[in-house]
Amino acid sequence: MKILFIGDVTGSPGREMVKTYLPKLKEKYRPNMTIINGENAAAGKGITQKVYKQLLEWGAHVITMGNHTWDKKEIFEFIDDANNLIRPANFPEDTPGKGITFININGTEAAVINVQGRTFLPAIDDPFRKMDELIEAAKKRTNIIFVDFHAEATSEKQALGWYLDGKVSAVAGTHTHIQTADERILPNGTAYITDVGMTGPYDAILGTERETVIKKFLTGLPVRFEIDTKGRAQLNGLLITVDEKTGSALNIERILVNDDHPFII
Repeated sequence: MKILFIGDVTGSPGREMVKTYLPKLKEKYRPNMTIINGENAAAGKGITQKVYKQLLEWGAHVITMGNHTWDKKEIFEFIDDANNLIRPANFPEDTPGKGITFININGTEAAVINVQGRTFLPAIDDPFRKMDELIEAAKKRTNIIFVDFHAEATSEKQALGWYLDGKVSAVAGTHTHIQTADERILPNGTAYITDVGMTGPYDAILGTERETVIKKFLTGLPVRFEIDTKGRAQLNGLLITVDEKTGSALNIERILVNDDHPFII
């Protein structure tokens, strides 16, 4: 099974890149399942029902989230009915939504799990122990388990990757908006990357207009961060090939599309 994962879609530039390039990526790589992190997809913070449906229409099977899950208040109106939308599973009990979903691809089932780190982010439940619980449940149905670990600290991401090596098919980091070049298959068969990167503005700072970010560093004064909608855009992603029987990863490949790395079919 081939799994395509697109990192942190940010604002309208990110959505346009998905709309334009996802069909081309599917033609080139022939993925069986497509997962998109959409926690910044609506104006850079959160997601709306309209955007959620758009991403599905453009070819996503599952939308994962992160620390900006609740930034658009309308999410409370639809998240419990959004079968293909998952938020970090280690939010406290009774939080709306769910943190794991199962997708059936041509008779083969795969689990997708979303968890969030606690270092430099709001303190929520332990993602390590939550993963133990979720893996036990998932293994009753499938050996193919994909994990989006939405976290800030590289150390925490690496720690979860090693902790889950041999227990899941892949641990893909999100949140920092910078694609790392450390993709690998760990010794016991788990594909790992510290951060998949961002799909959105290319000539910005983490997707935000760079002038305001620089002003913040120069003055220390409050500024209003806005998504850069005028400059060039990029797409960051990941392709993982998984053995359907064992759930072990067979290959991992980073995907980077921008003006300096043009897409080649």
